[in-house]
Amino acid sequence: MLGARAWHCRGFLLPRARPGLAASRRGSSSRDKDRSVTVSSSVPMPAGGKGSRTNCSQATPQKVPNRLINEKSPYLLQHAYNPVDWYPWGQEAFDKARKENKPIFLSVGYSTCHWCHMMEEESFQNEEISRLLNEDFVSVKVDREERPDVDKVYMTFVQATSSGGGWPMSVWLTPNLQPFVGGTYFPPEDGLTRVGFRTVLQRIREQWKQNKNALLENSQRVTTALLARSEISMGDRQLPPSAATMNSRCFQQLDEGYDEEYGGFAEAPKFPTPVILSFLFSYWLSHRLTQDGSRAQQMALHTLKMMANGGIRDHVGQGFHRYSTDRQWHVPHFEKMLYDQAQLAVAYSQAFQISGDEFYSDVAKGILQYVARNLSHRSGGFHSAEDADSPPERGRRPKEGAFYVWTVKEVQQLLPEPVPGATEPLTSGQLLMKHYGLTEAGNISSSQDPKGELQGQNVLTVRYSLELTAARFGLDVEAVRTLLNTGLEKLFQARKHRPKPHLDSKMLAAWNGLMVSGYAVTGAVLGLERLISYAINGAKFLKRHMFDVASGRLMRTCYAGSGATVEHSNPPCWGFLEDYAFVVRGLLDLYEATQESAWLEWALRLQDTQDRLFWDSQGGGYFCSEAELGAGLPLRLKDDQDGAEPSANSVSAHNLLRLHGFTGHKDWMDKCVCLLTAFSERMRRVPVALPEMVRALSAHQQTLKQVGVIVICGDPQAKDTKALLQCVHSIYIPNKVLILADGDPSSFLSRQLPFLSTLRRLDDRATAYVCENQACSLPITEPCELRKLLHP
Repeated sequence: MLGARAWHCRGFLLPRARPGLAASRRGSSSRDKDRSVTVSSSVPMPAGGKGSRTNCSQATPQKVPNRLINEKSPYLLQHAYNPVDWYPWGQEAFDKARKENKPIFLSVGYSTCHWCHMMEEESFQNEEISRLLNEDFVSVKVDREERPDVDKVYMTFVQATSSGGGWPMSVWLTPNLQPFVGGTYFPPEDGLTRVGFRTVLQRIREQWKQNKNALLENSQRVTTALLARSEISMGDRQLPPSAATMNSRCFQQLDEGYDEEYGGFAEAPKFPTPVILSFLFSYWLSHRLTQDGSRAQQMALHTLKMMANGGIRDHVGQGFHRYSTDRQWHVPHFEKMLYDQAQLAVAYSQAFQISGDEFYSDVAKGILQYVARNLSHRSGGFHSAEDADSPPERGRRPKEGAFYVWTVKEVQQLLPEPVPGATEPLTSGQLLMKHYGLTEAGNISSSQDPKGELQGQNVLTVRYSLELTAARFGLDVEAVRTLLNTGLEKLFQARKHRPKPHLDSKMLAAWNGLMVSGYAVTGAVLGLERLISYAINGAKFLKRHMFDVASGRLMRTCYAGSGATVEHSNPPCWGFLEDYAFVVRGLLDLYEATQESAWLEWALRLQDTQDRLFWDSQGGGYFCSEAELGAGLPLRLKDDQDGAEPSANSVSAHNLLRLHGFTGHKDWMDKCVCLLTAFSERMRRVPVALPEMVRALSAHQQTLKQVGVIVICGDPQAKDTKALLQCVHSIYIPNKVLILADGDPSSFLSRQLPFLSTLRRLDDRATAYVCENQACSLPITEPCELRKLLHP
């Protein structure tokens, strides 16, 4: 919603960044204040404001397309009919800038970004502004999801020089790709409290002509300072910090920022941040008998429950929106991202393991139902996102949330049936409106809708428990549950007739890897083979369409073609660190869910490729991009933030530990130690910024019950084997390594871990062993006994 989108929409002009200025990391930028300065004087250029929403992605056939018409990215194609002479990121644009001695205007966004749409409609479709860009700049458009390396480098500059960041990102570069001015969203014209994009362009044009040398010198100084500050290296350190200390500090920082009433860890906007919830569950497991342990569990479970009851969850069609604009999780920013669905499915599955409350498992199943229905490609892959904006009616201008909001009149017309047995006259519609907080005037406050676009509209959010709603009308709880579910289904069917939000049909290896994990973990926890089959199909898709067998490399992107076909860019966009890390995690989770060693073998091969392409043999840890792929960029970074997605280095630390458990290869344990040591200073300074890495640090240093190898000896198809496997999956053991030994000494895992051949079935029954350093427990054949050992 408009009132809380400052995280995405700050407009800054920041030419004179001081090298010593503290950088604001992405995870905290939502709390930063707007700030801006001018190019040539101390006169302030105020931050950008809000504009009207329009349909910004419709190509008009009579216009001549620009170069972006030849791209595959849905985001770039949205700009293919702009009058701006756009170039895709590449040598052609850089050569033109050098030859004509012009600065580069770099615009970075993504397909479902509301304020990216706004800036396109207001500025990039404006003929006069386009003329300014075409005459005095070389304009380059980048899909941040295609090129996360380009996004990270220049976002680091914007955050370091402005204390904020977001998308669209607007950065001006020298022809040698060094940044000298940066910001995010700019409105087209000056206002009372804001500077317009036209003015920004005119001022930069004049400064480039009059003070170019000063701009270049300042750009070099800033780049040098950023390079020094962004270095992550082991240095003289030999070992990572104490896990106990980092755990305690991370927990305390989260505890201090916790919202007791509504859950979550900020005022507004509020993001789901599954990495924090995962940390809290792990912290609870290792501190179960302490007050802090109980507190960690309560914080995570309460947050998950409040999110699931709030408007950030789509109660009609399932799945979660991007974030809440308010403290109560009520009014969301309505876009839906694949990576949120993947991680939240795992978080709710873990909550079910820990609590036994089917509320959480139902939410997890709903998320995956939404992904299967709305974000799945016919060949097994997963699309990236659905937009926040859509037309309220066909032919109308898109508005945010139009697909998802309801009026009282609509609900009354859809659900007019009387409810039998109620203590007062009551229709199904009135029951649903009471339970989900719908009102005649609408339940969206004017502060969240300053332009009045959503007057009289409602976001469904659970206001009462089923028991309270039932008691209010003298009804049976199960009857109320049935009536509400029937009502939601009727709303769902009615919603099908509305114009749908735009689908970003691009498929990313990294997010597909996360989604393989989401289906595999949830399917294993709940014992649902149909969910695991989605994970299998997702992994097959990755291997078929996003893996180059000859080189062993992953491709970053592919795109939905006509029918069930899949298309690639030419040349292909090769994978980044996060693609390898997230796919390896997905394959390891899939192996544990299926016990099919082919997935484990592929994970090992991808890890070898990751080590070859990204490992820093000098400083430790992994770079985000290949050296060759990022040639020309002023920085080569290692991501040090677990945010909306976990850092690829954090995930890699977990992967290395698990791979060591599966293979016994010491090299991977050594790499894990080097990685954790390289990030020591970051963890010590702000552990809450790296909760997933702190979790990996704990996994490395903890004891048998939480880091053991669990071996099940048995026939994969036998009931007793499946019973022991399901016992393990039902328990929350975040750092386990689960192996099925089928008795074949020539199998892949037996060749990796020779001690497996010494383990036997007891009395010809499926038998479990819990092992550490190749020393194993006594054999266990009963699931209840295994549960006691794993979860005393």
